[in-house]
Amino acid sequence: MASPSVFDHVSSGEPDHPDGIYRVVGTREDGVTLLRVGDADGRRRNTGVILTVDNDEFERFGPAENPDGNRPAGVAVASAAVAAYWSGRALIGRLADRPRSVVVAVALVSLGVVGDGTSVPDPVVDTLLIGGVLVLAYAGRG
Repeated sequence: MASPSVFDHVSSGEPDHPDGIYRVVGTREDGVTLLRVGDADGRRRNTGVILTVDNDEFERFGPAENPDGNRPAGVAVASAAVAAYWSGRALIGRLADRPRSVVVAVALVSLGVVGDGTSVPDPVVDTLLIGGVLVLAYAGRG
């Protein structure tokens, strides 16, 4: 096998190591550090198993496909929905911690929206809207 690079994927056929897919996470002159990222069937797994093997031992590993690309669509959608839910909860919590900033942001955006249909010049309306969005972003930052 060619010289390993970080993020290469290899599979183990060695009895000394659990079968599965490993990602190269480190290289040095005398060896390679691997993280087990998939099972023997090529499915993604979060194992936390880290191996450090010397170059001779690494030669017995074969190339493998990245297991990250083989998740079923339903799992990917469910994972995205869960991540969106928790991100929304965290944002609401951060906004609740800064009520004055949220009030200022809502006021600026409201003035910008109301001023859009009046004789207020467009640059002023745009500045109010952008200012309100920036204050809201400040209030919700993590």
